[in-house]
Amino acid sequence: MSQFWRPGSERPRTRLIDDDEGGVLFVPAPPSSSSSSGFGHSSLERQRKRLPVYKHRDAVLYLVEHHSTTIVVGETGSGKTTQIPQYLKEAGWAEGGRVIACTQPRRLAVQSVAARVAEEMGVKLGEEVGYTIRFEDVTNPGVTMIKFLTDGVLVREMMDDPLLTKYSIIMVDEAHERSLSTDMLLGLLKKIQRRRPDLRIIISSATIEAKSMSNFFNIRRKSLAQDAEDCAPNKQPAILSVEGKGYAVEIHYVEEPVSDYLQAAVDTVLLIHEKEPPGDILVFLTGQDDIDAAVKLLTGHGQQYGSHYSDLLVLPLYSGLPRGEQDLIFTPTPKGKRKVVISTNIAETSLTLEGVAYVVDSGFSKQRFYNPISDIENLVVVPISKASARQRAGRAGRVQPGKCYRLYTEEYYLKEMSPEGIPEMQRSNLVSCIIQLKALGIDNILGFDWIASPAPEAMIRALEILYSLGIIDEDAKLTSPTGFQVAEIPLDPMISKMILSANDFGCTEEIITIAAVLSVQSIWVSIRGVKKEFDEAKLRFAAAEGDHVTFLNIYRGFLQSGKSSQWCYKNFINYHAMKKVVDIKEQLHNLMRRLGIAVKSCDRDMQAVRKAIIAGFFAHACHLEEYSQNGMYKTIRSSQEVYIHPSSVLFRVNPKWVVYHSLVSTDKHYMRNVIAIDPSWLTEAAPHFYQLRQPNPIPY
Repeated sequence: MSQFWRPGSERPRTRLIDDDEGGVLFVPAPPSSSSSSGFGHSSLERQRKRLPVYKHRDAVLYLVEHHSTTIVVGETGSGKTTQIPQYLKEAGWAEGGRVIACTQPRRLAVQSVAARVAEEMGVKLGEEVGYTIRFEDVTNPGVTMIKFLTDGVLVREMMDDPLLTKYSIIMVDEAHERSLSTDMLLGLLKKIQRRRPDLRIIISSATIEAKSMSNFFNIRRKSLAQDAEDCAPNKQPAILSVEGKGYAVEIHYVEEPVSDYLQAAVDTVLLIHEKEPPGDILVFLTGQDDIDAAVKLLTGHGQQYGSHYSDLLVLPLYSGLPRGEQDLIFTPTPKGKRKVVISTNIAETSLTLEGVAYVVDSGFSKQRFYNPISDIENLVVVPISKASARQRAGRAGRVQPGKCYRLYTEEYYLKEMSPEGIPEMQRSNLVSCIIQLKALGIDNILGFDWIASPAPEAMIRALEILYSLGIIDEDAKLTSPTGFQVAEIPLDPMISKMILSANDFGCTEEIITIAAVLSVQSIWVSIRGVKKEFDEAKLRFAAAEGDHVTFLNIYRGFLQSGKSSQWCYKNFINYHAMKKVVDIKEQLHNLMRRLGIAVKSCDRDMQAVRKAIIAGFFAHACHLEEYSQNGMYKTIRSSQEVYIHPSSVLFRVNPKWVVYHSLVSTDKHYMRNVIAIDPSWLTEAAPHFYQLRQPNPIPY
């Protein structure tokens, strides 16, 4: 059996050095021969021992016992995500019914890492190792010792257990991604630590400003000598640096800026395949549309130019991809083939793809930027930061020397590229964030300990929206029961309000179905080259009232088909998405029961359904401009020019008055998931928000 550092036993042979920057650096002693004994001779065990983090195992365990907070800085592929939770479990941190939590910013990473750790430990996923993401809980209370979950799910768990008492250690992984939930979680964990000195926090990241993170968690400075005399752990965070698994990666730049990064990426892949020795290729593009276009170009090239290019196994990777297709990414490359994975920045840090020797970096990613003045969230293609560029390059060279082809100039990288990206907290709609903090009893939102302060305008707009929905009162406290019920529902507050209002209209059954559909990325499968057939399939379900009622028609059809995958295929419906909708609806059903709300059907009274939708989305009302030739609408609230998205069943129908679910901005501001309404329903639903001036309602 390997020797692990166990809490309370003699410390490993190490040197601790105060680095004068608010942290403690660990410098490992030369490895002793005794540490090479292993669990057995399985190949998985050998792989574990080859990971760079393995030689830091004792150091991690020592620092975790002696410090409240440990910051682990390690390159992607060092093994920190999969190995550290196992070391902690082997060292006894999950004994006595305690649980080790490891958070990830992305759902796909949660699922894949949990599966990998369960495989390494030789246990069934959902038993000793489990995971929880929104609407999916694969754990067994009392049995699960290591639990992977998204940051957002852990924040929600605080509503039932504010001090997270069942967890002995919480590891916040990929903290450098600085998602909204990660930043909120870090602020909350800092509060919990004051009340729970026994709780250990590990912040793990590929690239992180260790100094600023250490300063954030450094509640009080204290000498190591003083600390040794106390029973309590040292409040001063420790910093541990773990090197990556290193093969050299050559960086190549373009000589002149490229005009079309998509075409340049495809050309570079073909060039690598032609000139370079075997090894998989990872291409970074911005989103699903770019990725689908690149996959089509590469597969088309293979069909056109014969056998040499047909050796390319081209696979897309983005968060909305069905699970079966995601799994293909991780399967070993067949002999004689070269895998080309075309991905969003999800492969930048969250996932490790073995076998990648070449990286093609477009230099762009797609990010959400919320404008609190216009209340519009733009999905914008923006240049990446130097930190991201380094991460992308680091994906090559895991198993052999690698090469990274950057589709931008070296001068641009050195002189113009920003060092770090903008945290999500400073470019997001904060409505969900604020309601969660309010539900946790944190009323002074502005005084909350943020790691990066959000924009005051975004904060004010979020409070305005919550007040208009009746979720907070004039003192900015949660209303009872509406505010507390909305906080219980793990959905956007507007959808939650729509669900609660459905009780008054007797259509809860229909509305939770619509809410479940709105919670998945898309229930349609758009296949290039068959647009006519796709449009015909849509027409079979299209409802004159709009997209939400169309979703009800699709859901009924799916149930009537016996939840048939063949039926989905025939109708261009995403079978995996529909299965997810059924599952989410069931969970919402249970949640309604818990909140004491009866789930009733309105028996095809679509006016009741539309009124319930308005109760949540009245602020998203628009009217068609009177003499508009191109279907231009204006929002009632801010007179913003908007258009119905081409994917909507109301595209080109152009009803006079509509309410939309969300706005996306590309070349225009497009309304997604649109429903036709009667304007008089707006003053009925929100007399505090709209007043009637003939002939149209006008907002205050």
